[in-house]
This record gives sequence, structure tokens and C-alpha cells, in this order.
Amino acid sequence: MSRRVRREFPGASAYYDRHGTRRWRFRRKGFSAELGSDYGSPDFVRRYEDAVAGLRSGPGAGAGKTIPKSISDLIARYYRSAAYLGLKPSTKNTYRGILERFREEHGTKSAIGLKRRHIQTILAEKIETPSAGNNLLDRLRALMDLAVDLDWSLDNPANNVKRLKERSGGFHTWSEAEIEKFYAVHKPGSVAHTAMTLMLYTGAARSDAVKLGRGNVHGDRLRYRRQKTENSGGVLIDIPIHHQLRAVMNNCPSGAFTFLQTKYGRGRSPNGLGNQMRTWCDKAGLPECTSHGLRKAIARRLAEAGATPHEIMAVTGHKTLAEVDRYTKDVNRPTLATDGITRLK
Repeated sequence: MSRRVRREFPGASAYYDRHGTRRWRFRRKGFSAELGSDYGSPDFVRRYEDAVAGLRSGPGAGAGKTIPKSISDLIARYYRSAAYLGLKPSTKNTYRGILERFREEHGTKSAIGLKRRHIQTILAEKIETPSAGNNLLDRLRALMDLAVDLDWSLDNPANNVKRLKERSGGFHTWSEAEIEKFYAVHKPGSVAHTAMTLMLYTGAARSDAVKLGRGNVHGDRLRYRRQKTENSGGVLIDIPIHHQLRAVMNNCPSGAFTFLQTKYGRGRSPNGLGNQMRTWCDKAGLPECTSHGLRKAIARRLAEAGATPHEIMAVTGHKTLAEVDRYTKDVNRPTLATDGITRLK
């Protein structure tokens, strides 16, 4: 195998089938997937990206001869771009899911002919799911940025399309009653109790919570860098350890590499933690609650305790005041009003 192949598609290797045709296969840690015989083609790249994500893909959308300068062609090129290849695996999977659904419906259409009115029509069909529509718009903007770079288009038509108005405030913010209800069902010593306390008193996202361990403890403080901002150096979180969190940490096995490792001593995945939180919340009768809602809960608690927006940012790792404002919309306004009036002289 050439050095170029190893660099561009790590894990891909060539072999000859019984007909003498040179084919390609992806192998890594006991997993294997067929990549086809057309090395470097859009279909090859699509299968390779699936294989890296642990999926075996069939011909599907984009198979066979790809129409030059079509949506399918543009998506395949995007998968080979530095903008996509530099993303984290979890982000790649999310973006890929959005783009592949779009390619199934519009893959054979011309990327050059994609206009603002076409994108508006596509988004109008998603009026009942505005969040999904806006996610698609973000991906289309990235795709058409690439089309501009390729000189397929003079400008990006998606940039002039307004986002859909989202009716919901995003993930539900846990109330104090819901927090108490969860703890009433999941007692100290359980993984559910440990995970809840870890996220509630750090504001850590799932991707960060599963990596936290004693290596992040420095005296009375917990330090880590947010994975979401890793590509830009990572926002450093350096917070004092709340006494409730300290009690949970002390109950974790002394030899545990992370606080949420499995009973077999392995790291827990972010998706695995999210699925388990769904199960734990359902058991506690909390259908609206999610792990991400705990980040909003600590922001709400801090705001109600009188913390300034910058103090909240230092705990949650948000980079803008606008993000903090969005996370603290569910504060107890009557309590804050009382506190504000009492300050008047």
C-alpha cells in the first residue's frame, strides 16, 4: 500500500477478489467494511466515512456514477474538505446524518443551480420542525461555501436565507422539584446519582462528564477543558468543588480512572451516558428532563443566587453573554424581583 493511501484513508487496504478485480476494505480493531473498487470516488469516500463511524453501508445515495457538479458531488467533496475532516467524530456523524438525508432527496440536482428560492422552499417544508430545518440550513451554508471555493458559484445563496423561528426554548431546564424527584428515586452510590451530581454541580456536558476523574481534581478545585471548544484551544473550566460533589467523588472507587467508568473499568461514551440518563429520567417520571438540561439548571441556580453573567460563564464555559442569557431564561423571576427591590434604599 502506498504512503499516500495510508495518509488519506487510514485503515483502508487493497485486495483482489476472485475475478482479479482490485477492491478496497476498511479494517480497524476487529471491524471491517467493504469500500468498493473505485478508489477515491464519492461512493468510496461515503463508504469510508461510514466505516470510520463503525457503520457498514451499501450502495445507497451517491452510488454509481455521480453527476458532475451535482448536490451529491458537492457533498462528497465536502467530506474530503479540511473543514469536515477537522471535525470531531461525533460532529462528523451528526453532520453526515443531515447531509445524507438531504442527498437522498436532492442528490441528482445541480449544485450550481441551487438558488435562494429553492432553499426557502426546502425550509418551508420543515416549518413543523424548525430546529431540524435550521440545522439543515447551517449545513447548506457550509456546502455552498465550498461551492464558492470551487468556483461553481459566485456567491452563497444560503447566506441570505432567514432561519426558521423556533418556538421552543431548547432543552428543558430542570426545576428544583424535578431535581429532588430524581434524587428520591436514584440513591447515593448508584451510577445515576453520581452522574446527576457530577453534571449538576459542574455544568459539564456529557462529552466532558464521561472524561472527568481524579486527574481533574486539584486540591479543592476541579479543572478541565471543554471538548466542544477543543479546536480553538479549549475553554478552561476551573471551579471550586461543591461539598455535594465532593461527597460523591469520595464514594467513587479510589482506583477509578474516571468517575463514571463502567463496572468493567472502561470509559463511558457520551451517547451511552445520554441514553442512560433517558432511562433514569423515565424511571423517575421526568419525561422532559435530559442531561443537557442540567447545564441550564446550574446556570439558573447561579443566576438565582445572584451570580453575574461573567461568573456564570466561568462555570459553564460559555464564550458569549448571549449564550448565558439563553441558558438563564428560566430563572425564578419573582425571587429575583424580591432580591432586587430589597436592594432599593
